[in-house]
Amino acid sequence: MSRRAASVVTLLLMGAVVALIAVEIGMGGINAGKAGLKDPCTTKPQLHEGGIFGSIDAAVQRVALSGLNGAACSLHTSREELALSFSPALGTKKVRWSRETIRRALRGGIDKAIHDTVGGGFLGDSLAFVLREALADPLAYFLGELTG
Repeated sequence: MSRRAASVVTLLLMGAVVALIAVEIGMGGINAGKAGLKDPCTTKPQLHEGGIFGSIDAAVQRVALSGLNGAACSLHTSREELALSFSPALGTKKVRWSRETIRRALRGGIDKAIHDTVGGGFLGDSLAFVLREALADPLAYFLGELTG
């Protein structure tokens, strides 16, 4: 290959590199990898509800995520920071809340999530009671109030 052909190939490759970088930047590559944390006080969980079991799964996830949103909102933090504070061993940041504060916030968040999900009225209140009781033991176990 002649020296001139090598120069042309090199210039073409450099042009391709510049074009690829420009396309990546144009498609939002500068913001790639940044956490887009949303306000837990105003954000509603968005879930796909495909099929009958998908709907049930999505409803359970919606209550759980709504509960975390409510707890994070009352603690003035993000849902992600609250979830990381459950395990201080992760070493991300010093836990800012006591176990009791987290417990109250989670219970309040779950109560609000259940009420938001089932609504009011006699039927809604009855269903909320059933859901609250169904979640009581798992939540207590998660919070370390029950053992075994």
